Amino acid sequence: MDRDRFPVDEWRLIEKRFSLDDVGVTETLFTLGNGYLGLRGNHPEGGHAHEHGTFINGFHETFPIRHAEQAYGFAEVGQTIINAPDAKVMRVYVDDEPLDFDTADIREYERVLDMRRGVLTRHLRWVTPAGKDVQIDVDRLVSFDEKHLAVMRLTVTVLNSDAPVTIACQLVNRQDGEDVYGGTAPGTQRADFDPRKAEKIAKRVLAPQEYWQDGGRTALSYRVTESGMTIAVVADHLIDTENEYSARTSVEPDIAKNVFRVQAKAGVPVTVTKLVSYHTSRGVPTRELVDRGRRTLDRVAAEGVQSAYDRQAEWLDGFWRRSDVVIEGHADLQQATRWCLFQLAQAAARADGLGVPAKGVSGSGYSGHYFWDTEIYVLPFLTYTTPQWARNALRMRYLMLPAARRRAAQLNEAGALFPWRTISGEEASAYYAAGTAQYHINADVSFALGKYVRATGDDDFLYREGVDIAVETARLWATLGFWRYNEDGQPEVFHIHGVTGPDEYTTVVNDNLFTNVMARFNLRFAARVVREMAEAAPEAYALMAKRLDLDPAEPDAWDAAAEAMHIPYSEGLGIHPQDEVFLEREVWDLESTPPEQRPLLLHFHPLVIYRYQVLKQADVVLALYLQGNHFTDEEKLADFEYYDPLTTGDSTLSAVVQAILAAEVGYQDLALQYFAQSIFVDLGDLHHNAADGVHVASAGGVWTALVAGFGGMRDHYGELSFDPRLPEAWPSLSYTLHWRGTELKVRITRDAMTVDAAGGGPVSFSVRGASVTVEPGGSVTVPLDGQGPRLSGRPTLSDIGESLREDGTLLSASVPTMTTSIPVITGSQPVVAAGDDSTLGIDT
Repeated sequence: MDRDRFPVDEWRLIEKRFSLDDVGVTETLFTLGNGYLGLRGNHPEGGHAHEHGTFINGFHETFPIRHAEQAYGFAEVGQTIINAPDAKVMRVYVDDEPLDFDTADIREYERVLDMRRGVLTRHLRWVTPAGKDVQIDVDRLVSFDEKHLAVMRLTVTVLNSDAPVTIACQLVNRQDGEDVYGGTAPGTQRADFDPRKAEKIAKRVLAPQEYWQDGGRTALSYRVTESGMTIAVVADHLIDTENEYSARTSVEPDIAKNVFRVQAKAGVPVTVTKLVSYHTSRGVPTRELVDRGRRTLDRVAAEGVQSAYDRQAEWLDGFWRRSDVVIEGHADLQQATRWCLFQLAQAAARADGLGVPAKGVSGSGYSGHYFWDTEIYVLPFLTYTTPQWARNALRMRYLMLPAARRRAAQLNEAGALFPWRTISGEEASAYYAAGTAQYHINADVSFALGKYVRATGDDDFLYREGVDIAVETARLWATLGFWRYNEDGQPEVFHIHGVTGPDEYTTVVNDNLFTNVMARFNLRFAARVVREMAEAAPEAYALMAKRLDLDPAEPDAWDAAAEAMHIPYSEGLGIHPQDEVFLEREVWDLESTPPEQRPLLLHFHPLVIYRYQVLKQADVVLALYLQGNHFTDEEKLADFEYYDPLTTGDSTLSAVVQAILAAEVGYQDLALQYFAQSIFVDLGDLHHNAADGVHVASAGGVWTALVAGFGGMRDHYGELSFDPRLPEAWPSLSYTLHWRGTELKVRITRDAMTVDAAGGGPVSFSVRGASVTVEPGGSVTVPLDGQGPRLSGRPTLSDIGESLREDGTLLSASVPTMTTSIPVITGSQPVVAAGDDSTLGIDT
C-alpha cells in the first residue's frame, strides 16, 4: 500500500489523496454494509465510478442459461445480484458550478473509514474558479442495529464569501448502467473475459411500481422482471441551516430529486441529512414494502438521527469485544486485520437467514452468489465470535434442502446435493466440471454444522433442523460412492468417482483426497448424531425419523462406508495423491511461467490446465488442516512440501490455508509470507480484481490463519487444543474465543499462553498435550517451550525433481508451449525436455 496516501492507523482506513486511477478498488475498500444492505464507497457527487453500487443480499434476477450443447441435468436458470436503486447521490453546486473531481481545485482531502464507529467520512476544501473557499464534509452510515437503514449527511460551508449553494439529492435506478445524467456510466461496459465478474442482463430488470413524493419524503419501488422479487426504497430529506433556502422536488419512475437552493452566508453551514430505508421480498407487493420503509424512517425520526450513530458505536463496541485480534507491535498488520474483521461483520451480521455472498454486499463480483466459502472460511469466525450469526448462516442451508433434494434426484442420487453456486437455492453454475462436480460442498456444510454444534452445544438447532442436513448429505455419499469387493464377495473398499475437489484446475476425477476425507467425516457425523438423538432425545429422534423416513439400518451403513473409504497414498513418493491419476500428469513449471500468463485461468484453455499437476488452490493441504487429526506430522510435512510448489495461488482461498499448514509443519517465515498475501488481498489489490468487491472468504481466512495458524487452536472431536506458532517478530498475539457459552481471552507470548475466562462454565482444553481447565472468572498460564519446529526457505520444484512415479518414470516440469516435446536421453535416465528446456533434477 502507498503509505503516504493510506497512512497506518490501527482503527481507521484513511485516504489522504484522491485518485481516478483506482476508483474501483477504493470503492470496495470504503464500502459500508451490514450483511443485508451494502453501499459501495462511491463519492456522493455521483460521477466517476467503476460501479455505482447499492447491493442487497439475495436480491436477484434470473435468466435462462444457454448452453452451446445441452445435456440432461445441466443447470438451466442463472441468478445474478441486482444493482439496487442508488440513494448515495448528493451533488453540490456553488455559483451553479458543480464539484467535479476532473477539474476541481481541491486543497484538502481526507476520507476515513472508522471501524470503531462504523462511519465513513470525507472532508475536502474546494476553491471554485471564482475563488470561493468551500468546505464540504460528508458522513455515511449503514446501520447494524436497524437492518434496513442507511444515513447520509452532507455539510457545506462557504468560508470566505456569500454564495448561492445548491444541494441536489437523488434516488436513481441505475439498473441499466446510466449515470446521474442519463448517459452510460464509465466502467459499465466490460469487454474483457473474466468468469469472476457478474453476468450482465441486457433487457430491463426493474419494472417500476409505486413512486411518489410527499414533502421531504420520497419513495420508489420495483418488481424484478423474471424472479418476481420486489424492492422499495423510501427516503427522508432533512435540512438544517440558518441560511435562507427553498426546496423543490420531482419524481419519475427511475429518478427522484430533492433539491435545496440556499443563499449561503460566509461561514454559515448548510447540512442536509438523507435517511434511506431499503426493503425487499421474494414477492410481497411493493406497497407493503413502502409501508415498511415508512415505519423504519418514522422510528428514526422519533428517536433522532443521532441515535443511529450512537447505536452504531455501541453495536461495534460489542463486536470488537467479541472479535478483536491484537498483533502487538505491528500497526500495519493490526490495521489490515481489523479491516478484514470489519468486512466479515459487514458481510454477515444482518444476513439473518440469508447466505454470505462471496463478495458480501460490497460488489457484483461472482454475481452475488453463495459458495462453499461461507462454510469453510467464514463460519469459523462466526462460530467462535458471534454464534448467532453462524446459526443464521446454517439455517440458510437448511432452508435450501428442498431444492437440494430435487438436485440430488436429478443427478440420480439419494438425499440432497447443495448447489455449487446459488442465491435462490437452485444450482446456477453453468460449467458442471468445476461446479456441480464439486460434491464436496455437501461435506463442507455438514463439517461447518458439526463445528458449530460442538463449539456452542446448540443441540436444539441440531435436533430440530441441523440433523436434516447431516442425514440428507450422508445419504448422497452413500449412493454417490460405491463398493469394491474382495475375492470372497465381501465389501472391502469404498470409492467416490467423478468429482472435483477444491482445486478447480483438476476436474472430474476419481477418489479426490479432499472429497473422500470430508465425505468420511460427513458419514460418521450423521451416524453419530442419529445415535445420540435416539439416546438423549428420543422424542426429537422419533420426529426426525418420521420426517426423513429414516431406516434404522442407515447409520450402520454410513459408518461402514466411512470406515472403508479409500484414502489415496503413494508409497513411492511418500505422499497422498490429490486423486487417482494426479501423479501421472506432467508437472507445470510455475517458477518459469511468465507473470503475464497469470492467473492461468485467464490465459490457458481448461483442457491445457487439466493435463498438468498444477493447483489453483490448496486441496490436499486443506484436508490436512480441516481433518488434521487423521494425518501424522510426517505426512503433513511431506504433502505440504510436494504440493506447495504446484500451487499457483490464483485463488484467494489458498494463501490462508497454506499459511496455517506452513506454520504447523515448521515453515514459519513462509507462513508469514502467505499471511501477508491473504491480509492484503484487497487492501493491496494483489489479484487485480478488488474493484469487484471484497474477498470475504479471504478475510475470514485471515482470522483462521491468526487463531488456528499462529495461535495454534484446533477442536478435533470437539476437544479444544492449542499448539501456538508465534512469529519471531511478534511480541504477542491475543484473540477471543467463545466456547460453549464461555468467553475465553487468549494471549500468547514467546514463553507462555494465558487464558482468561468470563461467564459460562469451566472450560477444559489442552496445550501441547497437557490438560488444563479454566474456571469462569479465572485465569491460567501455561509455559511454552519454543514455538514449534522451524524450517528455512520454502519447498521448490527442484525438491521433487529426482522423484519417480509409481511406474518408475521421472517427474519433469514444463510450461505449455506450441513447441514439440523431444525425448532426450542423458546417461541411462529418460527425461522430457520441454520446449523451454525446463526440466528438473537432470543436467540436459
